[in-house]
Order: sequence, then C-alpha cells, then structure tokens
Amino acid sequence: MTAPVSPNTVLANALSSAEDVLAPRIRTMHPARVTFVVGTQINGRPHLGTSLVQSLTFAAAARVRDRYGIPVEVLFGALDNAPHEVVVDAASGHRYQRAYAHALGEAALVNLVDELYRPLFDALSERLSIPYSVEMYSQQQARDDFRHTWLRAHRRIDAARWWLDPAHGVPHVRVPCPAPGCGWAEKYAERTRVLLGDEHAEVHAVCLHHGPYEVVIGPDGGGYLDLATLYRNLVKELAAVSERDQLTIMVKGGDWVFGSTLVDNALTAIGLVGAQLPTRLFCPQVVTETGAKLSKSLIRDGKATLPDGSAPWMLDTSMWPGSLTEYAGRLLDMADVLLADPRHFFRSYSAGEIGRLMSQPTRSTTAP
Repeated sequence: MTAPVSPNTVLANALSSAEDVLAPRIRTMHPARVTFVVGTQINGRPHLGTSLVQSLTFAAAARVRDRYGIPVEVLFGALDNAPHEVVVDAASGHRYQRAYAHALGEAALVNLVDELYRPLFDALSERLSIPYSVEMYSQQQARDDFRHTWLRAHRRIDAARWWLDPAHGVPHVRVPCPAPGCGWAEKYAERTRVLLGDEHAEVHAVCLHHGPYEVVIGPDGGGYLDLATLYRNLVKELAAVSERDQLTIMVKGGDWVFGSTLVDNALTAIGLVGAQLPTRLFCPQVVTETGAKLSKSLIRDGKATLPDGSAPWMLDTSMWPGSLTEYAGRLLDMADVLLADPRHFFRSYSAGEIGRLMSQPTRSTTAP
C-alpha cells in the first residue's frame, strides 16, 4: 500500500510509532490486562469513520499485545441512548426525546447490533486473534459501579458543572418517564431536579404525556440513568480508572479531542490528579474538502454533498463493493500504515484520500 504524504508535528516528532503515546501509562502502571474501549451511537448503518476507528482499535490492541506481551481485549460500547425521536412540547416549548432503548426495546437492539456491527467485529477479531465483547449503554448505566460512581460524582457537581456545560453550568441528567411504554424525557432536563440521599438519588421530572413523576436511582436499581454526553464520559471514565490492575484505553475519533479537554478539567475539579486521568487514543478524522468531518446526517439533510473522490459506501459501509473479509482486510492494512508512523496517524484525511488507500488490495486476509 502506498503510504500517504504527511507533515511532521510536535507530537509525531516525539514518537516512533503511534502507540508510543500509551507507553507512559503502560510502563508506570504495569497492567495485567489492557481493555480498548470504542463506542458509537447505534442510530443507523455505520459509515466509514465508524469502521476506521473500530479497525484502528483492534490494530492498536494487537500492537500493544505484541510489543508489551500483555493480554488485550476490545469492548464495544453500543450507545442505545441515542435519540430515536425528538419532539417539541406545545405546552412548555421544551424538547423531548425518546432513546433507541425505549423506542425499539432490548431484543430489537440486540438484532440491530448483530446485523450492523458484529460481522465486522468478528472479522477483525478473527484476523488479529483479539477477543471482544459488546455492552449496551442500557447495561452499563444499570451496573452498580457506574451508579456508585455517578452518585459520588454528582456530590461534586458544583465543582465540575461549568466544565461539563460551559454554556449554562447545568450538566443534563435525564431519567426517562418509567410509565410502561413511555420512556420520554426532557432533552435538556429543564424541569429535572436531583435530590441526593446517603446511598441514592431522588429524581423529579416532568413527562411529555404523564406530567410530574419521581424516580429513585440507587446502585442496585431504579430508573434509566441517561446523562449528557460530556457528563456520561466523565462517569464512564471515572469508573474505568478505579480498576487497579487493568488499564482501560478509550479510543475515540479525532473530533473528541476538544471535548475531552473539558472532561479532563471536570475530572480534575472533582479531585483526580495526574496518572488518575483517563488514557485515550484519538484516531484520524475523515473530512470533506472544507475540512469538516464527513457527516452522514448533513449529506442526508441536503446541507452538504458527497465530497469529490468519495463513494456512497463511505456513508453506508454495507454498500462496500466486495466481501466483508476483503473490507476488514483493507481496513487493517490501512491501519498498519497509519499506526506505523505517527505522522500518518495524528492527522485528518479527506474522504478521497481514504478512498485511495482503501482501493489498494490487501496483502493477506488470514490471521497472523
């Protein structure tokens, strides 16, 4: 595969390969296991950017395993709390949302993940001999460690709130209406109040259809705990760093760089220091000719056009003109090129350039 032409940068100049950014944490922590966590909203068919980050997650895990001799695994976080429907309440003017978890139900969501995501994960896992697991956000928010962490963090919310919501200072806590078949919640939680007890929280909110309601959130149960994006990441990463002998690496698209700065400042505000902060790996973004992230929703809504040099399969990877094995192979071959040279990894790529890299045949489709 012909490598891209990439400029040097301050970060790239300090590294020999992209995974060197993980070396300080690995060498000081000496973990018994490393988990690479990659998540996405399961709100439609995956696009190229999603596949790129997922394949780089497996490839980076393989490089860490081979370099340090540490067992690795991949955890796919399927965000089923993505909005499925959003409406405006005529009475209050507030926007309400209903998540995929409540609109479709658990069985339909499992089928959705099995159809749209597992085939690529299976192919990547088989080729690189790396195990993976899937966790829905619905499962994550129900775990006692996640809820304990949220209860602990919310006691310090005054210290972190302006980092988590710089515009208003009110990080959203959504607990959807628990009435059977409902699940609606105010998108911006304007009328939601959280009253903390010793080991629980009492949440007061107003439903689109059922009016005022109360839900008790405790470590062992209660309502569905849906947090605004930055707040959710703070709780997720705070829970992960509590593991003593397991290093959790959050793998994200490059568009998360700026948001993660706010999360780190929020974590610092509630008491974390230095090595307690999360370990992250930011992957290249796929961008248009304007420099904006390649956005399926903007193109679908007619606010942007498919960039020159791109193809429809980049917005819907099921349209790839070949086999899944070939698709996974080309992604991993490209990942080898990007990870081997930090100049190639810590940058963005036009859709056309990614298309060029993906158009070149794979070297092999068998596991090493």
